[in-house]
Amino acid sequence: MADITVRPMTPRDAERVLAIYQAGLDAGHASFETTAPTWAAFDAGKLDDHRLVAVDGEGTVIGWVAVSPTSNRAVYAGVVEHSVYVDPNARGRGAARMLLDALVASTEAAGIWTIQSGVFPENTASLALHERAGFRVVGIRERVGRHHGRWRDVVLLERRSPVIT
Repeated sequence: MADITVRPMTPRDAERVLAIYQAGLDAGHASFETTAPTWAAFDAGKLDDHRLVAVDGEGTVIGWVAVSPTSNRAVYAGVVEHSVYVDPNARGRGAARMLLDALVASTEAAGIWTIQSGVFPENTASLALHERAGFRVVGIRERVGRHHGRWRDVVLLERRSPVIT
C-alpha cells in the first residue's frame, strides 16, 4: 500500500474512472448498470466533495469512490449512497480499503452520518471489504431487478458514523 495514495478526483481522471467503472460492470457482479455513463452524466450524479481516486506510484488512477445523495429532502442530507471500484489489475493491494477509509473521513468531516450501498450477494469480496470497513448488512432486497435476463437480489449495507450525533 506504500505506493498507493488517495487524492480528490478531478475531470482529468474521467477516462480512467470510467474505464475502471466499465471493467467492474463487465465483470457482472458490480451493478445493474451495463454501460458506464458519459462523464457529464457521472459528474452530474455525484457530490463534488466526496469523489476520490487511488493512484499508484506512477500516478495512474487504479480505483475510485464517489457518493450520490439518496434523496433531495432536507431530512436525508446526511445520508449518501456510495460506489467504489478498483481496476481488476490492481485488486488485492488495499486500494479499495484506502478509498473507503478516506471516504468515511471526508463524509464525517461534512456531517454525513450514514453511507449506504447495495451489493450483489455474489460479490463476496465487496461484502467482506465493507464489513472490514465498518459497514453492516441491514437487509436483502430479493429479486429487486433483472440483470442480464435474470432476477438479482441486492444486499443493503450501511455505515453509521459513531461521531456524528
